[in-house]
Amino acid sequence: MSRHVTNSPGPGDSASLGRPVVLTGQIESYLSHISVERGLSANTTAAYRRDLVRYETFCRDAGLTDATQIDSALVGNFASSLMRPGSAGASSQPLASTSASRIVSAVRGFHRFMLTENITATDAAHEVKPQVPSRRLPKALSVDQVLGMLDAPPTDTAVGLRDRALLEFLYATGARISEVLALDLDDLDRQADMVVVRGKGGKQRLVPVGRFALAALDAYLVRSRPELLAGAVTGSSTPALFLNQRGRRLSRQSAWLIIRAAAKTSGIAMPVSPHALRHSFATHLLDGGADVRVVQELLGHASVATTQIYTMVTVDRLREVYVTAHPRALS
Repeated sequence: MSRHVTNSPGPGDSASLGRPVVLTGQIESYLSHISVERGLSANTTAAYRRDLVRYETFCRDAGLTDATQIDSALVGNFASSLMRPGSAGASSQPLASTSASRIVSAVRGFHRFMLTENITATDAAHEVKPQVPSRRLPKALSVDQVLGMLDAPPTDTAVGLRDRALLEFLYATGARISEVLALDLDDLDRQADMVVVRGKGGKQRLVPVGRFALAALDAYLVRSRPELLAGAVTGSSTPALFLNQRGRRLSRQSAWLIIRAAAKTSGIAMPVSPHALRHSFATHLLDGGADVRVVQELLGHASVATTQIYTMVTVDRLREVYVTAHPRALS
């Protein structure tokens, strides 16, 4: 048991450089399995890779040279290490419970795979349970805040028209930023005013697009996208709906900067993430009386329980209005 080091160097620590890899081959096999056989998206597979590389580094720093040397004590030590300061770097804070839980879940799935493939004789992670994260309510913007963001980009430049179309589209559909950036021109059905969105696990859903978003898209497609496409390398083209200034598909990082700039311009003080418009979409629908299962379908949630988190936000809003408006609420 002496090999189980509970205060191992972090994944980026120079002390771990030059030491033998432990699980690289098994990790690659597992990533191929979840990508091909389970149909997980490229983003999800990349997240699994980061989590499992962190785990491999911990095993290596603990002195292991083979997957068969891993036991439940080491996996438990790894899970505990995630909640200590320095787990994400020498001066970092402990990971959030949601991040730690996700990493432990990835490790558990990895060990089940190794057992199934007869790489190991036992499942060393079977007894290690991911920490149940505290439920954090999604932060939705008010309707006025959203409208301020949508009006922030200028309409006299190609980039401004693109940015406005992107923001309108995100709020109109409630789609994830990765889903919107993956859209091609052919995914738009202008006859039905719908869009085909490809969600997690390759699942497709049809989502209606409102008239304000359609108007912004039309302005972008007619007056902006051709100009952006002209910036591409000669002879190259792309079916991507949203383009950058080099005529290529807009990246997630660029979209995040667009959202942040719009929030700043509109005077929103709190940090606004790419998911903020999705949260606002769901919350505003429920505030308007939409059925939770319809919202579930629009968001592409596999379980209605995920969507019901948003109902808690609206209940909090009802309570706030009641307390401030009813003359005897505080009696």
